[in-house]
Amino acid sequence: MRLSTRIAIVVGAVVPLLVAASGWVLVGLVGRDLLAQADQRLDARARSVATAARGVLLAESRGRPRGEHAHRRKLATAALDIGIRLIGPAGTATVTDGPQPGPAVHLPARAAHPVTVGGPGKTWRALSVAVTTGQPGVHGTLWMFSPEAASQAQIQLVRNRVLTVALLAAPASAATAWLLAAGAARPLRRLQQRTSGLDPRTSSARLEHTPTRITEVDELAHTLQTFLARYDEQAARTAEALATARSFSAAASHELRTPLTSMQTNLDILDSFQDLDPADRAETVDELRRGHARLLGLLVMLRALAQGDLVEADAFAPVDLADLADAAVSDLRRTHPGAEVTLDSAPGLTVHGWQPGLRSLLDNLLANSLAHGRSADGRARIAVGLRAAEDDGAPAAVLTVDDRGPGVVADQREAIFRRFHRRSDSPGSGLGLTLVAQQADLHRARLRVLDGPGGHGARFEVTFPLARPDGRGAPVPRHRSWLSDTASQGHEIPAARR
Repeated sequence: MRLSTRIAIVVGAVVPLLVAASGWVLVGLVGRDLLAQADQRLDARARSVATAARGVLLAESRGRPRGEHAHRRKLATAALDIGIRLIGPAGTATVTDGPQPGPAVHLPARAAHPVTVGGPGKTWRALSVAVTTGQPGVHGTLWMFSPEAASQAQIQLVRNRVLTVALLAAPASAATAWLLAAGAARPLRRLQQRTSGLDPRTSSARLEHTPTRITEVDELAHTLQTFLARYDEQAARTAEALATARSFSAAASHELRTPLTSMQTNLDILDSFQDLDPADRAETVDELRRGHARLLGLLVMLRALAQGDLVEADAFAPVDLADLADAAVSDLRRTHPGAEVTLDSAPGLTVHGWQPGLRSLLDNLLANSLAHGRSADGRARIAVGLRAAEDDGAPAAVLTVDDRGPGVVADQREAIFRRFHRRSDSPGSGLGLTLVAQQADLHRARLRVLDGPGGHGARFEVTFPLARPDGRGAPVPRHRSWLSDTASQGHEIPAARR
């Protein structure tokens, strides 16, 4: 059923009820007004005939028939269409004239204000006035009666007209409501026609909506546009996830082939040569352990890289870099007690970031310096710094990791961030610094490789934009396929290392 039809039915049902309810109130008000007018007329007439009633009682008490007759006629003339009943001192009706209830109708002892008397068939408004003459024993009561038939007839006429209007209002209001609702729903029908042909699975066409200044229609169009935009975003993220999964599979199969082949060769040696020299056997087992460690590290790194590619914006939250750096340095000191690691950090530096990704960035920078940044005496000396700064006029946090190793030549400061770039004697997987570059890009940070303090060793410097206290203006994470190809993303890989 169309919306306009529903509105017409509702209006066609509600309007007669409203008219009837309003008419009921109107009839009550009209009845009160007519009753008040009749009471005023009755009261005014009572005051005008009270003098004539007094003359009747005086003439009757003095035995003057002619004067009594004159006063009776004057009393009847003054009453006109109002019924009168004059009760004398003996309690009997001295004068009775005009429309009034019969003797069987009970009258109250006194009615200083108009009251209703009579039976179910006919009623009157009655008013009593005490008549005094100033002579002892000569007094009476004057009753005035006004029939309510005329007022009831007028009220019934109003009631009938209200009922007629209510019956006529049903079809008229329904038709009018249908016409108005049909016109008001026209923008909604146009919106439905535009959206009925949209299929996000088969077409890239999207809803184009011109504001109609009808709040509900414009809000519905905005909701549909938002839904389609989210659908496109989720479809893109799904495609990214599939590409990442394929890249993960291809990278894993390619990079695992060499260590697996080497491990298979070593296993064949152990199996074929039962009398193998103990030194050769120990060397072969050691190679198996190193191959196993490399395989495990490679799988862990690939998994972390895939997680960084698929992280969603709602995973980002305020992160205190000082606390994160302190935790990373403490863990490194505990696992490598022989390394000399210092930390100089400024408190209160908060960024809008993904906490696991930022911890991965720190851990991999420290692991890289631990593996490649040893001084000539073979000791690892690592200095971690965190300070506040400005980057392009905006507040920023600068994280530095310095070592005392051989440093990085200028022409290699880009290549080391590429996937699986590693030296032949490197114990790593070739993905640690790729993870660092991925997280820096994900957090819109600037990553550079510089010479270490005094020109010795290497310095990795990451400049993060600080989060605003109100949370507004937080950087939106980039969506990149670092697992599949870091060089094809239109991203200039920052200065590189080994």
